[in-house]
Amino acid sequence: MYKARLAAVALGSALACGAAQAQQQTCFPSKFGPKDQAGNANYITPEKTLQAVKTVTRGKAYRLGIETNKDTPAFPPRTFSISIVQPGQTAGGSLGPTKTTYNDDIIMGWVGIGSQLDGLGHIGIDNVYYNCNKAQDFAQAGGLTKLGIEHFPAFATRGILLDMAGYFNTDIVKEGTPFNRAEIEGAMKRQGVKSIDRGDVVLFYTGWTKLIGKDNKRYGSAEPGLGVGGAKYLAERGVAAVGADTWGLEVIPFEPNQGVFEVHQILLPMNGIYILENLDTGEMVQDKAWEFLFTLGPSRVTGAVQAIINPIAIK
Repeated sequence: MYKARLAAVALGSALACGAAQAQQQTCFPSKFGPKDQAGNANYITPEKTLQAVKTVTRGKAYRLGIETNKDTPAFPPRTFSISIVQPGQTAGGSLGPTKTTYNDDIIMGWVGIGSQLDGLGHIGIDNVYYNCNKAQDFAQAGGLTKLGIEHFPAFATRGILLDMAGYFNTDIVKEGTPFNRAEIEGAMKRQGVKSIDRGDVVLFYTGWTKLIGKDNKRYGSAEPGLGVGGAKYLAERGVAAVGADTWGLEVIPFEPNQGVFEVHQILLPMNGIYILENLDTGEMVQDKAWEFLFTLGPSRVTGAVQAIINPIAIK
């Protein structure tokens, strides 16, 4: 279903964009210099973190990660499984005179599954990635030699949650619904959020994760999400990351006359803005926790493209 739907959308987009895409700019130098590998996370300064701490008024912490397991729906061909083993303890064996026993776990699967971080080495434009890095120069089978997740800095910054389900007055926002400047500013006004600033993390709530385990087919075939205009709008404001409770962040089917995963291209290779997917923000919506301290520090797997994450928001 994923492949068929996306293939159809891709064909339509390719025909519509035509020559304009053929002349598409591919190299976008970082505004932070030729050696930069952190992108807009550079805006998260000590001063920014101190400002973000002021949003904490209740002391309540929220975990934003969903559970990751073999049944978690994911973009194909991604799969996930875990095996629990007891090394050296076959047939009831144990270690030493105190008979120590232990369990270990082996994960077999893709990193881009469940609640995830898309690093700057994930999406490119014609094999050119963030800060003009060409795939043949850094994308190695044994790991990225640039733009790997190990370069992701500690995130402790202001977070903003926009309740798009509330804005559209629905329980679950309909697939194919784009969020562009008018929708973003409309949701901000409704919630009393006065501004989106440099170094912020902006999250969208659509109610989409309610479908997981109930209608995985619908969940993975399309989604509401950020539109091209909305991505450019957030990029102009210098946000550090954008996330949602959907599997791909951007609106699918893609908007008319727009490219395949063009929102990803605007955010990652063009502007150095990280993407967060499959976030569980339902409890925060119930509490109307619209502005908060957002924290994230993924595992530093050298050369990794993505990371399974569990961000913590504190209100």
